[in-house]
Amino acid sequence: MKSALVTGANKGIGFEVAKLLAQEGFFVYIGSRNLESGKQAAEKLGALGITNTQAIQLDVTDAQSILHASTAIAAKTDTLDVLVNNAGISGGFRQSTLDTPADVFRSVFETNVFGVVSVTQAFMPLLKKSAAPRIVNVSTSMASLTLAADIFGDQYAARYVAYQSSKSALNMYTINLAYELRETAFKVNAVCPGWTKTDFTANQGTSTAEEAAQRITRYALIDQDGPTGKFFSEEYFPAPANCPW
Repeated sequence: MKSALVTGANKGIGFEVAKLLAQEGFFVYIGSRNLESGKQAAEKLGALGITNTQAIQLDVTDAQSILHASTAIAAKTDTLDVLVNNAGISGGFRQSTLDTPADVFRSVFETNVFGVVSVTQAFMPLLKKSAAPRIVNVSTSMASLTLAADIFGDQYAARYVAYQSSKSALNMYTINLAYELRETAFKVNAVCPGWTKTDFTANQGTSTAEEAAQRITRYALIDQDGPTGKFFSEEYFPAPANCPW
């Protein structure tokens, strides 16, 4: 059975991604900063008849937590086929370049960038043993420099500088990671789930958590002919009807 790890999977989009991957036949490790919350998520899936999951305590900002999680998963499986770096924080809204303290930037980058780097590096030994490893980094269209540069348009009338900057950095990390792994079977992509109704957005948005999870899971399941080193925002740029992945 193939295996997958989804960070921040105890609720919202991460939970739905975990559910979809489990339904696709993966054994899914539900990464959760709070282990009890992760266990409750696994129990919720179990009530739906989805039993191929396990909660793993994983705080992406804590080196010891990451080490313990990687050690625990390595004790149960020789390989990891999919890593979905979903855990993230906003840093609070709204954020001004002039008024947002540097500490807010540090906190947001700690989770959204450094956390992804740390988790990815920790699980790389297991991912490299997979015949078809996939990494999906959950990003946002708000990280687009092109869209954000339209300062006189209404695309992003409200600015969230710490959050947007962190996700732009994540996109660059994704591209470089894909480049370094270009001669391997890895597929590494950044995906925007869309403006989704979850706790993260105070339940505002144009997409459900289920719809967002479908967008992310699509790129966790791509075949050897699928893309790598790309950014996808299907809410704004839908995949073609005949898209093979």
